[in-house]
Amino acid sequence: MEQFIRCGIDIAKLVFQIHGVNANSGETAMVKKLARHEVLRFYANKPPMLIGIEACGGAHYWARELTKLGHTVKLMTPQYVAPYRRGGKNDANDAEAICEALARPNMRFVAVKSESQQAVLVMHRMRDQWVRERTSLMNQMRSYLHEFGIVINQGRAALAKTLPLVAEEESLPLLFRQSMADLADRLTDLETRIDTLNKRIESWSKQDNTAQALLALCGVCVFR
Repeated sequence: MEQFIRCGIDIAKLVFQIHGVNANSGETAMVKKLARHEVLRFYANKPPMLIGIEACGGAHYWARELTKLGHTVKLMTPQYVAPYRRGGKNDANDAEAICEALARPNMRFVAVKSESQQAVLVMHRMRDQWVRERTSLMNQMRSYLHEFGIVINQGRAALAKTLPLVAEEESLPLLFRQSMADLADRLTDLETRIDTLNKRIESWSKQDNTAQALLALCGVCVFR
């Protein structure tokens, strides 16, 4: 069986490009394309080796799965891999560059995230997205109100106080009041979602030892 000292994988949604280096000669021993469903079966039949993957979408999943097969997987930031690419950017050159970067003694690696760590990251990204969406929506509503001569202070409280008055103000066009009511419903929905997610994150933080250690530090809180 061909022995590899290290292997670079350029991952994708459907087709993976592999570049392997021989354990004895250090020369290229394998340049291969694999369909997504073939990857784990291929590496399950190989002796333990060092595998490099760029830290991109799906990289942590593949790192976990390949580690289960007995391999050592290292993730690298794409910007640190780029200097080792020879020729134009394509799958084969990318896989070779990953394999080459993997051998560098001063290479910086990205820690592989567990499933639970990624689940927590999803929660925080959802919250960040919804908070930004809420801010954008409130600014939009203030802009619409301004077009009708209604100027309010910054902050959610000022807007929340004004919206019921707008809904009852018959001097304003009905279509405008209906539109503002729709936007108010959307804002309420976002507020509810954010509040629910906040409680979920707070509940998780009370059960996670790392989170508790961080929260014990001065100036650290669950939300920014």
